[in-house]
Amino acid sequence: MASYDELLRACSHFTFRYGKINRIESNNEFWLETDARLRTDFNVEGLKTRDMLPIKYKSAMKPVFQQIGIAAAPGILMKTPGVAKAFVKDHGYPVIAKPDNGVGAYGTYKLNNHKELTTFLAHKLPVDYFLESFVQGQLCSFDGLTDREGHIVFSSGLMYGAGVMEAVNEDLDMFIYIPRELPKKVVEAGEKVIKAFDLRERFFHLEFFLVEGKEPIALELNARPPGGMILDMINFANDINVYELYARLLTEEGLEVDLERPYNCFYLGRKDHYRYVMTPDEVAERYPEEVVFHGPVAPAFTAAMGNYAIIIRTPDLDRGHAIQQAAMETGRPSGQ
Repeated sequence: MASYDELLRACSHFTFRYGKINRIESNNEFWLETDARLRTDFNVEGLKTRDMLPIKYKSAMKPVFQQIGIAAAPGILMKTPGVAKAFVKDHGYPVIAKPDNGVGAYGTYKLNNHKELTTFLAHKLPVDYFLESFVQGQLCSFDGLTDREGHIVFSSGLMYGAGVMEAVNEDLDMFIYIPRELPKKVVEAGEKVIKAFDLRERFFHLEFFLVEGKEPIALELNARPPGGMILDMINFANDINVYELYARLLTEEGLEVDLERPYNCFYLGRKDHYRYVMTPDEVAERYPEEVVFHGPVAPAFTAAMGNYAIIIRTPDLDRGHAIQQAAMETGRPSGQ
């Protein structure tokens, strides 16, 4: 998969033997540019190489937010240490440094002072970084799927108990949840962004910060499904199968979906180095109606999503928060 020549030969073989390729799609952030390049070379419907810049690069994404009137934190492409120091002089600490073309929170840092900036500059990954002002607010997302005309077929959203960057860099446990009622301002801003990027026949995962008294502040757009077990959460919250819906969208004309979202769905990501008051089995035994899944997390996701996952759902948001607090309580005596 990492050899474009081999992919090119494979697609040429499929085209010669079976006819024109209908779709090329991985639904994975890492392969977005490869997907686009193959679509460009074989004239396949969907995002092409020319579309990638504002979708993959933070420095090209932020101007799109600004052009449509969506708030975004000040930021700059950091080509040299001098650019970073000038940005800090103008905007102050803390700042967030992230790869301009990055995946998730990998290689992302919060820099609180000049010493941390100097250390980062000396040891950062050998890629272009994007620097932006730190926003203190509630991290949330607007997720969903668009049809071939770019209309949103269904939408969901997440509220984060802890940010992914903090969970990775500080090795924290974390929880996220899908509320039955999404914040109205997030939905309105999200719909505006999806239209501006003209995403068609795609999953999307759009992140915002909510700051009291302000409009949602756009963080970044991901033209792929949300990661980890979030699609499972969407399934549990709505009693649906997301990929069955995706398949129908690809094969049916004018697909319409009426989702009632009968449940709030919580994901609890527990880290191995914490000692929790209840074991996962004890949580499941205490809340048999609410716990719909618990099990180990795939190693690729443990830094961000915890070593062990518990998913609960309940129509009552307050009860969901109460179970989350009980299931994440630490302090089990040593040896138990």
